[in-house]
Amino acid sequence: MSQRYRFMATMTQSLGTTLLERIGNTPLLRLERITAHLPGIQILGKAEWANPGGSVKDRAASSIVTAALKQGKLANGQHLLDATSGNTGIAYAMLGAVMGFPVTLCVPANVSPERKRILSAYGAHVVWTDPNDGSDGAIRKARELAASEPGKYYYADQYGNDANWLAHYRTTANEIWQQTAGQVTHFVAGLGTSGTFVGTTRRLKELNPQIQCISMQPDSPFNGLEGLKHMATAIVPPIYDATLADHDIEMPTETAYAMSKQLARREGLLVGVSAAGAVAAALQVAEQEAAAGREAVIVTILPDSADKYLSERFWGEE
Repeated sequence: MSQRYRFMATMTQSLGTTLLERIGNTPLLRLERITAHLPGIQILGKAEWANPGGSVKDRAASSIVTAALKQGKLANGQHLLDATSGNTGIAYAMLGAVMGFPVTLCVPANVSPERKRILSAYGAHVVWTDPNDGSDGAIRKARELAASEPGKYYYADQYGNDANWLAHYRTTANEIWQQTAGQVTHFVAGLGTSGTFVGTTRRLKELNPQIQCISMQPDSPFNGLEGLKHMATAIVPPIYDATLADHDIEMPTETAYAMSKQLARREGLLVGVSAAGAVAAALQVAEQEAAAGREAVIVTILPDSADKYLSERFWGEE
């Protein structure tokens, strides 16, 4: 590793410390109005937009970058390369800006205009891929670039990098356990890379094997739940473990859109579409538990706010 990159590797203890220390320890919000008709039930949402890059992906990206630097990767001007639907790319770009490494991202061209502007603001180099190919097309392009110029790129491969799920094993799950004083009974999260669900579930099951862990994914390959994967038809992330979920809920795009507006107008929360889908799934679980006469503390992940989605047309539809 060059002297410059040895110095960069210590940035997590100097210039980068302030930013990295702001990642995690996000608030857990009680969603009171949508569960008012369900006595004995709580739905709590982890407000991941409180991370400095504005999403849950700050956790995985910082874990991946920190591990790469410790292993001597990202040396001698190498670009961090990865495929992303937006939020992980934003986190990479933010970290690259503060730590001084270049970032190249393969991104479907139909991501929201807000995400495009944020990536540009951070100075990331973006390779736009066919929107019809979704995140899988971006993955294939990133693999192609990594194979063609291995000396130029460190391919971070968030979909296959264990540092992704380990971020949630080490942080997200333990925060949930502490914030609920160990009273969590159910955990619900969407499946994209699957890192959030896999890592959090593995740790929560160690803390209490009785916790029910429910995954949520789109109900079809063509959907509006940006960042999530329909596993039956997608390139399945190598880190995904389908055996971890006690149940899986398939979410229609329209249901997530409706929940986005409901959360805004009843809870005062502007959240992203995947967050709304996760809440809709958590509400399904809540209604089942209430119907069975059981109490429950259901925690779900709110990956980001609505800031990156306000250009979507559904907000103006009745």
